[in-house]
Amino acid sequence: MAEEQPLRNRVNHASGTIEIAGKTVHRLGFGAMRLVGPGVWGEPTSRDASVQLLRRAVELGVDFIDTASVYGPHISEEIIREALHPYPEHVLITTKGGQTQSGPGSYAALGRPEYLRQECVLSMRRLGVHHIDLYQLHQVDPAVPFEDQIGELKSLKDEGKIGAIGLNEVTVDQITAAREIVDIASVQNQYSITQRKHEDVLDHCTREGLPFISWFPLDIGALARPDSPLSGLAAQTGTTPAQIALAWLLARAENMVPIPGTASMPHLEENIAAATVRLDPAQIAELNALAG
Repeated sequence: MAEEQPLRNRVNHASGTIEIAGKTVHRLGFGAMRLVGPGVWGEPTSRDASVQLLRRAVELGVDFIDTASVYGPHISEEIIREALHPYPEHVLITTKGGQTQSGPGSYAALGRPEYLRQECVLSMRRLGVHHIDLYQLHQVDPAVPFEDQIGELKSLKDEGKIGAIGLNEVTVDQITAAREIVDIASVQNQYSITQRKHEDVLDHCTREGLPFISWFPLDIGALARPDSPLSGLAAQTGTTPAQIALAWLLARAENMVPIPGTASMPHLEENIAAATVRLDPAQIAELNALAG
């Protein structure tokens, strides 16, 4: 694990904080999907580069890291352990189960209780922990009763294997139904300036005080490109399109937690620097007009 860095180097502290699963973390997190090979499949070109990237993220103040058992599969969790174990007390590592990947980009939901339990236990082993602070249902399986999926996660929580439960890609009705069975600590849905189909879920989470984790906050990289619809404002403000996209998310709601992912050290540092970008009301209104 890298040595502690001076506080002034922790750029991400400017993003503000939020409590998730009993820990106070900074609102700009890191998504660990890109630490593995192309198509989120197999080993990365350089495992050492992925390890160094994670360590640099923590040096910059990132303390919320999101992964899943299917990333690799399994390889992202292994890299996180190699890079950061034993984990600093302030860092929250969250992982997910309930999905399979049979090849690059080929995903399917699998929410059978016995599979959720197996994946949780294996994730604990790969991460090198006896307890996962936040364990998320990666995808609701329509072939399995929803209450059975949530019920198994509750059992894992009751047994002390997980500390808190999160939901991914869910509706308001599913959040409500899950909360009738067990406390829910977070919701993770795709959300960005140009992808706002879950606006109602975000608004619900904001009203209910639930952290809302935004995956693909740069719309699979489209918002970071030179031809991005954000390029003009970025040029005016001396920032980059990616930084504008992330700054807008942080301004959108106090419970917003974007988790941009990358395998590039320059992109990592660019993304984290978005924590210091402040948009004025006119700029936010301009960005709000970009329909998803």
